[in-house]
Amino acid sequence: MNRSGRATTHLILGLLVAVLLALSASAAERGAVDRIVVEKSQRRMDLMSGDVVMRSYVIALGSAPEGDKQQEGDGKTPEGQYVIDGRNPSSAFHLSLKISYPDAVDRAAAAARNVSPGGDIFIHGAPNWWLMPGQPPGDWTRGCIAVTKAEIEEIWRLVPDGTPVEIRP
Repeated sequence: MNRSGRATTHLILGLLVAVLLALSASAAERGAVDRIVVEKSQRRMDLMSGDVVMRSYVIALGSAPEGDKQQEGDGKTPEGQYVIDGRNPSSAFHLSLKISYPDAVDRAAAAARNVSPGGDIFIHGAPNWWLMPGQPPGDWTRGCIAVTKAEIEEIWRLVPDGTPVEIRP
């Protein structure tokens, strides 16, 4: 094989190795997130792998963010231990990951107060109609956890269904 043939072979092998490394890195990255921690008071959400923060995001919450969600329409974001139990690629908020609220404890507490616990709590992007960079200012959701459109695309790729979600005050 002549010199240009060897150079071409090395170039092709180098490109193949680069592509394989990129694919394996993205696969490892997707599997690395094993839980989500939301700190409501700090307006922060962390994607965790063990005790390591893999990604961190500034978030918006429900319109009345202080305290635990008590009932439908209260504008509060729930607090507690949940899981990602579904996803909506056709969401009005770009993309959305469903949080398992209300659980049995939430339903029982609401029933004891003779109110509906509400539901449809998601981690989602800015509204589809929002054309500005970022997301609307302030806490603007009805109890969901909101990030930018670009951020929810990343979260969508990194977080599998069944991932535990801890929402702290």
